[in-house]
Amino acid sequence: MLGTLPVLKGSPGSQVGVNLIDTVVTQSIRRLFTHSDEVTVQVRCQPPSKILQGSIDSFKMYGRKLLIRRDFWVEEMSFETDGVSIDFSSVMSGKLRLRQPTQAIAQVILSEEGINRAFQSDLVTCRLQNLTDPSLTSLSGDEPVTFKNVVIELHPQNRVFISANTSLPNCGLVPIQMSATITVERRRRILFNDAQFLSHDLPAKVLPVSQLMTEALASILNEMVDLDRFDLDGVSMRVNRLETQGKFLVFSGYAQIDHFPGTNF
Repeated sequence: MLGTLPVLKGSPGSQVGVNLIDTVVTQSIRRLFTHSDEVTVQVRCQPPSKILQGSIDSFKMYGRKLLIRRDFWVEEMSFETDGVSIDFSSVMSGKLRLRQPTQAIAQVILSEEGINRAFQSDLVTCRLQNLTDPSLTSLSGDEPVTFKNVVIELHPQNRVFISANTSLPNCGLVPIQMSATITVERRRRILFNDAQFLSHDLPAKVLPVSQLMTEALASILNEMVDLDRFDLDGVSMRVNRLETQGKFLVFSGYAQIDHFPGTNF
């Protein structure tokens, strides 16, 4: 239908072009997500006539309740780009092609509930199952070790409480409890620093093994949460800052937008 629109001329047509790009960009961004409750886009272009040459001052995007790769829930996402150069002819066919990559200031908000749902996803659980590291199997009679039921609680000042469990032949069910401070390394990797084993309410007979398994889980988590694994089609993110705000984890940084998506996840 978009391909049948008339050629845009003059000032009124320029505003129609801005509105059309609003629609096309919104549709393109929706394709980034398996599900979205809300995605809105605002194009800023002054004067509007610049749109006919493919010059845009910025895009503003806001999304709520977004599902990435079928498993990872984002409570809110927003970004505002730098100036953007587009191929305006592509818009007339309902697509959007960038003439060159652009960057955007970005913010992503994850909920505690969404984080814990992600820890039940296949992509995450497969990295916690059937582990054969010698430091682990020495405690399990050379059998692979699996960490299960990982739950994270968000606390003030970037502190988190993590619980999980594993089963060992000589000990049965081994509960795991720790607190840590979450930080960002090289703008892309989330680290669980200053991990502290929490022994309260744990059976005395499993304390030594539980402490060793807690240390092992902290090490595994530090190698696992890399934002590069969650890049969207054509969009990669880097984090300058993160902080806990109640039951939410807020990331602030920037996004590199190389192209707009062409397929659904």
